[in-house]
Amino acid sequence: MSECDGETPLLTPGLYIVATPIGNLGDITQRALDILNGCDLIACEDTRTSGKLLSYYSIKKSLLSYHEHNEKKQAVLLADKVEAGQSVALISDAGTPTLSDPGFRVVRECRKRGLLVSPIPGPSAALAALSASGLPSDRFCYRGFLPAKSAARKRFFESIQNADQSHIVFESNHRILKFLDDFLEVLGPNRVICVARELTKLHETIFTGPAEEVSNNVRGRSQKGEFVVLIAPTDFSL
Repeated sequence: MSECDGETPLLTPGLYIVATPIGNLGDITQRALDILNGCDLIACEDTRTSGKLLSYYSIKKSLLSYHEHNEKKQAVLLADKVEAGQSVALISDAGTPTLSDPGFRVVRECRKRGLLVSPIPGPSAALAALSASGLPSDRFCYRGFLPAKSAARKRFFESIQNADQSHIVFESNHRILKFLDDFLEVLGPNRVICVARELTKLHETIFTGPAEEVSNNVRGRSQKGEFVVLIAPTDFSL
């Protein structure tokens, strides 16, 4: 940024990777708000979803839709805008862009051209869940969303039977029960896991314990919302 006669700092042309709240709208940094207020353009997955956040903070900016179905084309367009001297903020529907969300291609395109790419850190569902899980956090592996088909999920579970680190995965509310069924079948009832739902939101729930116990707790409650599942190392016990 640069100062101009005491006025609002101007952003250096570049791509700014801005983390936004995963639920609670208060979970955003002042720096992120400054970037969103000061940029020339905001690229977002869904303009309606991001529009709610921006409206909450009275931010009025031009929005450009950037999602998995158009990111190849839009990545070039956004890099062109940065190269032409604009500052572009990239946000996702929730959390940190590029982590199981679109963004990788535009970051790569800007890097290839030698353009500024700057991270504006903040909320991440994966790290929020890990911090509250009680599972070992000195070494962990983030795997994003697992395959939708049961056979592929089971192969993944088989591959971590003897894991010596925690694993973090995302799962949809439509598949969480099938996920747990497959988990119990392959890794058994005693493997320690944590299932976190609706983090930072009104109905936040976090269950940690043996897989069978956690599975029963999840089944006894609503399955609506977003899920993060953490799988403990093989020899871990509470």
